[in-house]
Amino acid sequence: MTTGQHYSCALVDLGTVPYREAWDLQRRLVEARHEGVIPDVLLLLEHPHTFTIGRRGDDSEVLASPEYLESLGATVIEVDRGGLATYHGPGQLVGYPILDLRPRGREVHSYLRKLEESLIDALQETGIPAQHVPQKTGVWVEDRKIASIGVRFSRWISSHGFALNVTTDLSYFSHIVPCGMPAVTMTSVAQEFSALREVRSEPDESAATAIGVPDMALLRSRVAHHLAQVFALQYLDDYPPALDDILGVKHAATMEAVR
Repeated sequence: MTTGQHYSCALVDLGTVPYREAWDLQRRLVEARHEGVIPDVLLLLEHPHTFTIGRRGDDSEVLASPEYLESLGATVIEVDRGGLATYHGPGQLVGYPILDLRPRGREVHSYLRKLEESLIDALQETGIPAQHVPQKTGVWVEDRKIASIGVRFSRWISSHGFALNVTTDLSYFSHIVPCGMPAVTMTSVAQEFSALREVRSEPDESAATAIGVPDMALLRSRVAHHLAQVFALQYLDDYPPALDDILGVKHAATMEAVR
């Protein structure tokens, strides 16, 4: 954090939500945030098998036929975020921050780097040496990509966000050109933990050994915690009525998840 100011934020854990439903929810939240009737919102969720193509992409990035993808239970959707093609599916932690950048200096580059920073810090806590790679958006472990980022800004309100591979079935990435990089190797928390265990000849006291099997709930709480740190968020104990109306159902407050 660069200032002492904090911003109220509703932390909403949606569970598994179809992509189009979550996209529509984001649009309604962005409008409400612009009108000032809700605070900042952080949506954390998973999606069923979905391939999305950003504004800079096209159908050529999808390598499999529509019929084959349908046989896998996957859909292909063209979306309004930045970036190219990516995959969403079970075992992937997806985060959609609906944040007002107007009081934060309206700095898009800084926003992207802070998203990366929060994921890097959360992963490093588990013993995974995540890092930035110059000139490449996302989060990496050496030359392997573990998290993708694609965002949109509407009148300085952010939407879309990040996708962190936790226990993701990485074979689905073979059906696209991920993020426009044909040679990229995708990885996951589970895969990196497996590699870490293989190179250790003895038990040690590292975070990765102590945590054991990758756990979605743990990653979700640590990512939420570090997002709060880098964006100066103060998670609310209760949602305002206007947000309850948009969500359509009362979700339990999740303050305990980030303590």
